[in-house]
Amino acid sequence: MEFVKCLGHPEEFYNLLRFRIGGRRKVMPKMDQDSLSSSLKTCYKYLNQTSRSFAAVIEALDGEMRNAVCIFYLVLRALDTLEDDMTISVEKKVPLLHNFHSFLYEPDWRFMESKEKDRQVLEDFPTYCHYVAGLVGIGLSRLFSASEFEDPLVGEDEERANSMGLFLQKTNIIRDYLEDQQEGREFWPQEVWGRYAKKLGDFAKPENIDLAVQCLNELITNALHHIPDVITYLSRLRNQSVFNFCAIPQVMAIATLAACYNNAQVFKGVVKIRKGQAVTLMMDATNMPAVKAIIYQYMEEIYHRIPDSDPSSSKTRQIISTIRTQNLPNCQLISRSHYSPIYLSFVMLLAALSWQYLSTLSQVTEDYVQTGEH
Repeated sequence: MEFVKCLGHPEEFYNLLRFRIGGRRKVMPKMDQDSLSSSLKTCYKYLNQTSRSFAAVIEALDGEMRNAVCIFYLVLRALDTLEDDMTISVEKKVPLLHNFHSFLYEPDWRFMESKEKDRQVLEDFPTYCHYVAGLVGIGLSRLFSASEFEDPLVGEDEERANSMGLFLQKTNIIRDYLEDQQEGREFWPQEVWGRYAKKLGDFAKPENIDLAVQCLNELITNALHHIPDVITYLSRLRNQSVFNFCAIPQVMAIATLAACYNNAQVFKGVVKIRKGQAVTLMMDATNMPAVKAIIYQYMEEIYHRIPDSDPSSSKTRQIISTIRTQNLPNCQLISRSHYSPIYLSFVMLLAALSWQYLSTLSQVTEDYVQTGEH
């Protein structure tokens, strides 16, 4: 199936080949497990069990920053899991959250009282996104600056660090509408969907698909407002491993929003970017000019699909126009445009002969495409 998807995108198949035969290690160098203490090995084991996609970019960070971010991520995931559990009463949950830092020093501490989750309905969308994602961006930025990997401004500018987290969180929430509905969760903000339906679950009904897509487009337009901050934030980074760590998830999110925009499939099944597309983004998003070119590409893709009848059409065009003013290049990435037709034909022939080999492609790309986290 992936081979068929690549027929119209031969450069993606070329990048799949490059990724498999060594390109992955240029973006995500292999971590030396033997040099880790037993406790750190345990941390990385839990990290991979929690999220292989984030584990990949965390393990590619330089030096001690890698271990600090690993532990930071695990602690926040534990807090997030506890906070999101609607079966825990507020009277019990608040003291647990306040005292959680002390539990970190108790190796035998466990919380075993969670039951099957009740239906979760999100009441305050901006505040929720700030606490579960924005604060993560702020905390990571402070780590980058405190380590002197990055300038102090990176950690001091909380507004842009917050936007980095919010953009990823909003993208996951938008994309995962159907999965969340099936799992009994509601993360789309009622102040938005309430203008289109009486119940959020009504969007999955065929007779409501037009209104559902209009609501979807409004949410995507809202998320796009974070991109100027994302560009500013990334342009300040100087450490290559930190840049890759920050840029790769952001360009994945931008590609995901482009795939979701004006797409009724969001309410019928899974919308995901192609595996070859994901690998290409991972290998290309290693410098600011390339990231700007990626953003330009997907902004144009959305712009040309804006329906004139969409209630948010003028706002969508306006934010894309604003993003264009941030010196986005009117060109494709070099790596996507310098292959001759003969060379691409050769690549396709090689791809056909090598597909069985590529079927063992690293699980990291599958995780980036198929999994999302709240």
